[in-house]
Amino acid sequence: MNMGAHQQLIAVNDDLTQFHLTNRRVSMILDVVEGKLVNLYTGAAVPYRDDFGYLVDDSFRVQATTADEHGEHRIEQLRQEFPEYGRGDFRGSAVTILQSNGSRITDFRYVGYRAVNGKPALEGLPSTYAGTYAGPAAGESGPDGPDAAATTVDDAAATLSIDLKDDLTGLTATLNYTIFRDEPVIARSVRLTNGGDEPVTVERLASLNLDLPDSDYTMTEFTGAWARERTPHTQPLHPGVQSVASMWGASGPYFSPNAILARPGADEDQGEAFGLAFVYSGNFDLHAEVDAYDATRLQLGINPSGFAWRLQPGESFQSPEALLGYSAHGLGALSRTFHRIVLDHLENPRWARRERPILINNWEATYFDFTSDKLLELARLAKRAGVELFVLDDGWFGRGGHARVDDRAGLGDWVANPERLPGGVAGIAEKINAIGLQFGLWFEPEMVNRASDLYEAHPDWVIATPGRASAVYRQQYVLNFANPDVVDHIYEKMHAILSTANVAYVKWDMNRFITEVYDVTRGAERQGELFHRYILGVYALYRRLLAAFPDLLIEGCASGGSRFDMGILAYSPQIWTSDDTDAVERLSIQYGTSAFFPVSAMGAHVSITPNHQTGRSESLAMRGAVAMFGTFGYEMDLTRLGEGELDEIARQVAFFRKYAPLLHDGDLYRLRAPYDHRRAAWMTVSSDRRHAIVGDYVILGVPNRPKSRVRLRGLDEDALYRVTSLSRLEIPDGDAADGIAGAATDGAGVVRGPIPDGVSVVRSGGELMRIGIDDTNIGPDFAARIYLVDRIDEE
Repeated sequence: MNMGAHQQLIAVNDDLTQFHLTNRRVSMILDVVEGKLVNLYTGAAVPYRDDFGYLVDDSFRVQATTADEHGEHRIEQLRQEFPEYGRGDFRGSAVTILQSNGSRITDFRYVGYRAVNGKPALEGLPSTYAGTYAGPAAGESGPDGPDAAATTVDDAAATLSIDLKDDLTGLTATLNYTIFRDEPVIARSVRLTNGGDEPVTVERLASLNLDLPDSDYTMTEFTGAWARERTPHTQPLHPGVQSVASMWGASGPYFSPNAILARPGADEDQGEAFGLAFVYSGNFDLHAEVDAYDATRLQLGINPSGFAWRLQPGESFQSPEALLGYSAHGLGALSRTFHRIVLDHLENPRWARRERPILINNWEATYFDFTSDKLLELARLAKRAGVELFVLDDGWFGRGGHARVDDRAGLGDWVANPERLPGGVAGIAEKINAIGLQFGLWFEPEMVNRASDLYEAHPDWVIATPGRASAVYRQQYVLNFANPDVVDHIYEKMHAILSTANVAYVKWDMNRFITEVYDVTRGAERQGELFHRYILGVYALYRRLLAAFPDLLIEGCASGGSRFDMGILAYSPQIWTSDDTDAVERLSIQYGTSAFFPVSAMGAHVSITPNHQTGRSESLAMRGAVAMFGTFGYEMDLTRLGEGELDEIARQVAFFRKYAPLLHDGDLYRLRAPYDHRRAAWMTVSSDRRHAIVGDYVILGVPNRPKSRVRLRGLDEDALYRVTSLSRLEIPDGDAADGIAGAATDGAGVVRGPIPDGVSVVRSGGELMRIGIDDTNIGPDFAARIYLVDRIDEE
């Protein structure tokens, strides 16, 4: 029995070959049964015991097979960690290997394990880290230097690696499990190594397989499309397969690589739930399969459709990382767990808990129609309002007949248009800096127009199938990032700009998915590798840029939120949540996104009205109250605003700057879902429970409305809190006196009904959480109320 090492996060019974991963919040118990690695239990933490073998299911079942004539256990009943094709388990396999004789049968059996403190980085892939930031993959220079990718030895996590071998092919599968000390999360990935004499083709490799003994769960997926991303859709598990997936070459807006499995009746505050999240930005497959005996198999990995990886003798293939989170206390606790994983174990700590500059982006102000003078005028007004970063969006590049004056030309030619920027990028950046703002720049590195110098020089660098016409969107095509020459060229062009101009921020866009999948640089037997090699090329470019410019802030963007996933967050600490900037629509989009991603990861801007996506008009106060629960900024033409609106923007900026640490580092509690199109509410609470800020929203008003109270969460029951009501983002005068001057009160001086604007009341945490705040009449359609909640120290 080995329990002393690895901070007791991993207990190993060497005599029985049993493994218990636990941190007193979650437990996963693994066993080796007839050579197969099986999962005896995953869920709430249980104490250690010498032998969990009683959990192996060995009851008789009609038509169930054993591994051979001497086998005692029926394969389909074992809760396998690495189920295989064609061995008597007729559910979906975690691995399928095509061999030279045409067989796909394997027999991976246990051969050994290793357990270490900390967590190794994954080669070429983003992944979580323990303790010190792990940087990029081994052997590559990264934001923290060339040695940063080495295994992080830290007691913040422990990693168990279990080796399984197929003797006939010589293949070894190493299943890696990392359990975090402070979070109920287990990271899982697989590394396949070909130790045989012949090449094989990997057709399927799930990063995570979890067999559960029953199917009494609901499954929540996050679905949508452009401008309406990540809406939760919940249904009970049912016999057969229910899944979400992507074949677009990106994680995509239609189905997100995340899901929640929850017990019926689980809600924000109570109930058991599992969360699955993929640290990957390409094609994925996430599904739950319920068999005829109500057992459930969860799988998450690279989508096997269109995937086939040729593995030569001596080579290895590393799967992306999947995260399995657990909560015994509802969906809110599960979300906050994933938020902390992102902030403390995934994002580069240079930005993870550091405030980002408040920005203005010129796109919705000018689109392609701008001059240097127009940009500078916009920047001066932004500076007056307290904005800190000016971002020049699409349209600054390309020359002559390939100038980017619309979406038909210029992509791929990352050189400044001298007619629009006479001094180049360095010149406009210098002028913006002189105004007192940082400067940011838009790129779409993965795309090219036919009308470009790059395409004319290298038409073979576009992903296309020889002899076939190519689909097109926005007159643009996808560069083959599976070709290292392409990545080298784009890196050199971007490096030339970033090294000569003072660029603090890059908006990295991606507006087209991959079609006509074919890699002209590789033979027929390797065409199934393109999708994965493409995303590896994207990651490589991110890492190289961050190695060269470690303080660069990159915001991910893919037609808005079409590639909003844990993989991109490892490099871009914020992602443009959606191209839909309408505040009402953003309530739903940001609410759904928050299931896995923290507030500080969600790019959110105040935009113009009528809104350019919906035509809806909302007050500046409403727009600001929604956008502040994100990375704050503006997307509008300030030159068209009146003095009063400019002054209000200045007040919003000052308010956000003051409360951003609470908004970004606090624990998020979802109070009301917006999906009935009537009301919505959420709040963040500081870790010490001393401060909170609440956003309370009316979407559509109700005549003769019933009484309504918003009940807060996350406060100390017995503490007293001063609650200040604000109808707009404006720092209260003084200290927000605890009186109620001007309010309608009874003889005892108690506010009746909603708290008036600018007024403070004192309530206990218990009252605020059990009784709530009266918000029956806080406004008509598209109204917002902000509550500042501050603990009152006892004298």
